[in-house]
Amino acid sequence: MSFFAPALTGSKPDQYAQLSEQLGLLIGDERDFVANMANMAALLFHQLPDLNWAGFYLMKDGELVLGPFQGKPACIRIALGKGVCGTAAATQQTQVVPDVHEFPGHIACDADSRSEIVVPLIRAGVVVGVLDLDSPKPGRFNEDDRAGLEAAAGLLLAASHWGG
Repeated sequence: MSFFAPALTGSKPDQYAQLSEQLGLLIGDERDFVANMANMAALLFHQLPDLNWAGFYLMKDGELVLGPFQGKPACIRIALGKGVCGTAAATQQTQVVPDVHEFPGHIACDADSRSEIVVPLIRAGVVVGVLDLDSPKPGRFNEDDRAGLEAAAGLLLAASHWGG
């Protein structure tokens, strides 16, 4: 299969609409959650500007464990309630952090990261993982990113089989 993702254009909401369309085409009929997360991480990393990491952590035995990603090697395990990822998982709410140095308990997997957004992946009321994006640019993420990434995460959750 060959997949070409044209550059995103227009406003941030327009770009996220285009990104969701590209993600839907990329997923197609595939239902494997690992394969879909891997392709989604690659799509986000290559399509969105000013990122230095894009990927997933999966809930396993009460903690977040590194899943498919693009970027530098990352922290392998994150406890619930710790750092931005653990906070998003524990609260079941997207965390938009303009400056990670201002976030209490931030876990610095990459010293170059300055801002972060983490979207919890919730299935049947249970957190199954998180989508995590980091940027070397302070203030990179805003409410448009939150809305766009939550929509993309919803598409991933709906399209993928999350069995064991």
